[in-house]
Amino acid sequence: MDKFVIEGGERLAGTVRVGGSKNAVLPLLAATILQKGIYTIGNVPRLRDVNTMIRLVTLLGVRAEWVDKNRLRIDTTGVDNHVAPYEVVKEMRASVLVLGSLIGGMRKATVSYPGGCAIGERPINLHLQGLAALGCEVAIREGYVDVTANALKGGRVVFDAPTVGGTENILMAAVTAKGETVIENAAREPEVIDLVRMLKRMGAKIDGEGSDTITIKGVRSLTPCDYDVIPDRIEAGTFLAACGITRGNIVIEGCVPHHLKAVTDKLREAGMDIIEDGNSLRAAMTKKRPFAIDIKTTPYPGFPTDMQAQTMALMCISKGVSAITETIFENRMMHAAELRRMGADVRVIGNTAIVTGKDMLSGAKVMATDLRASASLIIAGLAAYGTTEVSRIYHIDRGYEAIEEKLKGLGAKISRRKDEGMGS
Repeated sequence: MDKFVIEGGERLAGTVRVGGSKNAVLPLLAATILQKGIYTIGNVPRLRDVNTMIRLVTLLGVRAEWVDKNRLRIDTTGVDNHVAPYEVVKEMRASVLVLGSLIGGMRKATVSYPGGCAIGERPINLHLQGLAALGCEVAIREGYVDVTANALKGGRVVFDAPTVGGTENILMAAVTAKGETVIENAAREPEVIDLVRMLKRMGAKIDGEGSDTITIKGVRSLTPCDYDVIPDRIEAGTFLAACGITRGNIVIEGCVPHHLKAVTDKLREAGMDIIEDGNSLRAAMTKKRPFAIDIKTTPYPGFPTDMQAQTMALMCISKGVSAITETIFENRMMHAAELRRMGADVRVIGNTAIVTGKDMLSGAKVMATDLRASASLIIAGLAAYGTTEVSRIYHIDRGYEAIEEKLKGLGAKISRRKDEGMGS
């Protein structure tokens, strides 16, 4: 295994470009199963999760090849398998997205229960209830979800709570269903909108994306297309937090600023200067320490759960006391214990972390527990006195492409090394 070694104390400065969105590209790859043919998907980040999804769709009969650094050619003419096995699905929760595309394209799907980061239960019952509303028969056998659609038809799907994956699965199943489907309490995230845009380019008839009610009118067939993935808003937000904690001055290129409004509003409240300039953000922290802020994670357009850990790291050196409340996942504060190893004053009470800012953090050996926790520990290490070693960084490789190289380009002292203590 690898680890990151960080020498803290360097102010970040310069320009960094974010890559394509991890959470957007995974459903796009799944959507290619809906219609056999040739697709080209651009701005694809080279990530472990992307490779896992490629492995999964390859098992279904897809042929995928990189035609340049961040562009994939997808050939789905050979898709002939509807079984997504445990061995691959256990690695990543987003694997469950092939459920909707297999139903939409083949009218049958057998998918193992999903895995991924251990940040909560994240059941897929809402996905299955939605598919049942479209006329699917659902059975659970030996750890697999078995779904068949002898008569896939439009219906009314009402989610008890917004679910990104559930909305995406129903979208993919409904685009070729007979009649009209209405999704109520739909997820509004930019990644959902990106999937809708690709489906529309393929010939789907969809209205209402970006609102809590989406209407889909089924079509007989779709057409393969070329498509470019939206920029990763969470990667951009991570660099903003890193800038804030190091009192940096950076430019983030290739992002969509309005996707980050909830984050930038809060970081401005913390004392950061952030200017939107087209597809770029100019950010600087001129204060010696950020002001304490309170955050509460909620579905988009609220503050994203995927930025909770990074913001907690920033608050560890703030002036004052912050309350950080997590409402999306019940087990997403495991990074708090690791931040305490670096001298942070963090108390977790239920789903809320009370963070009392300190003048400085100190370097320590810490362990990443999930993807965004990894980012929070790197951010803390950038500002800590001395050396920080972050182990189990395979988590961060799931969602950030060459993050250490991008940080080094901004002046950080960070390197990837073999972690002899963790084995091979």
